[in-house]
Amino acid sequence: MDQPTRQRVVRSILVNGPSTAAALAERLDLTPAAVRRHLDQLLDEGTVEAREPRTLAARGRGRPAKVFALTEAGRDGFDQQYDDLAVQALRFLAETGGEQAVREFAERRVAFVEERFHDVSREQPQLSPAEVLAQVFTEEGYAAAVRALPTSGPGKGHIVGEQLCQQHCPVSHVAHEFPQLCEAETAAISRVLGSHVQRLATIAHGDGVCTTCIPNASPSTGKTKEQVTT
Repeated sequence: MDQPTRQRVVRSILVNGPSTAAALAERLDLTPAAVRRHLDQLLDEGTVEAREPRTLAARGRGRPAKVFALTEAGRDGFDQQYDDLAVQALRFLAETGGEQAVREFAERRVAFVEERFHDVSREQPQLSPAEVLAQVFTEEGYAAAVRALPTSGPGKGHIVGEQLCQQHCPVSHVAHEFPQLCEAETAAISRVLGSHVQRLATIAHGDGVCTTCIPNASPSTGKTKEQVTT
């Protein structure tokens, strides 16, 4: 039973991002002792690494609890066993067809964004555009979620948009050498929203998560504010 449970721990970190042992225990309905036992094994295997939390806000006595994040080796277990072959194929495509051929391939690979976005929007009209994108990307293996983006200045607390967070990228190793894959994703997101979006971070370039800033949408139309005002 240990291995399936250990895989649940790994997948929980993959989907939810770096997590404390206490958060994992609550999320997976396990005892803290059981989670720590699995984390110790995963640390020994090099599947996860312990990090200092980003915020050092007071949490009572003692040091802030460490968070556990997937290592590059840990991510390798998820849908990346054909990376070497994919890189070789794209290198061949670049050599024989040039930059334009690679871009066309990248655009065709992300066609699922436009193919699925409008279907999911119709099927689940209660979802925001960012939430629709999260579902579409998750179906393709990206483990995506949405976070609100509040303002930090005057009017603090007002939600100005959302952030699409992809905890896992099935092509991150390939995209490290061929950024056209990331660029095509961003362009596809912009097209379905009808608005410019900004990619803030990517796993392919060493960040822990791919993040894309999505502008607020009008609740009555589902369009971004930019679409409504133009």
